[in-house]
Amino acid sequence: MARIFIPSAGPGDWKALLADPENQWARGFSARSLANAWEGTDGFPPEISAVLQQSPSLRGLNPLFIFPEWKVPLPGGSTASQNDVWVLAKCDSGLVSISVEGKVNEPFGENLAKWKATASEGKLKRLTYLAEVLGVEEPIPDTIYYQLLHRTASAVIEAERLGATQAAMLVHSFSSTNRWFEKFSAFVALFNATAAIGELSSVTARGGIPLHLAWVHGDERFLDV
Repeated sequence: MARIFIPSAGPGDWKALLADPENQWARGFSARSLANAWEGTDGFPPEISAVLQQSPSLRGLNPLFIFPEWKVPLPGGSTASQNDVWVLAKCDSGLVSISVEGKVNEPFGENLAKWKATASEGKLKRLTYLAEVLGVEEPIPDTIYYQLLHRTASAVIEAERLGATQAAMLVHSFSSTNRWFEKFSAFVALFNATAAIGELSSVTARGGIPLHLAWVHGDERFLDV
């Protein structure tokens, strides 16, 4: 992937970056809702700021650069982790790498049981790598969703690459029922932590990097934009 980026002129510029623009860019789906929510504010959407401000270690946090559909290479294959949004932010204590996964009713893809059903040597190598990055023990339960593993690892990988002092992975959900929250909660439990909607769970990843995890309920008005 080229390391040259063109500033966005509005939410519509996000569409071309999607893997399947015609099907993913629709009212009521996460891609469009997320683009409008992030483009409709100066900095972080207010609900994102409210959650991140819960941690004293993130005091003074402001985004420096916001990248839609940011790809982070992973070992064991050619497919990168494509973050819906990735943010390089800065707080009083240094840089912060933030990965954001947008959701409405879309699931988190496959759980590990299904993902490993066609496991190649490369896929198993990648899974071990993700566990190492996240600082969680193997074997990871088959009920855990692969997307949550690689999306969270993306934040840590970019933190290490750029010298950030902290990392975060946020699920930005526009679902009125917070659909699939229980899957996120099970993922957070891997770190011996507890998840709650709108609350930050702070754990530790590889190398002692502080890692913040949260389910953030977005403004449902963006479902109809």
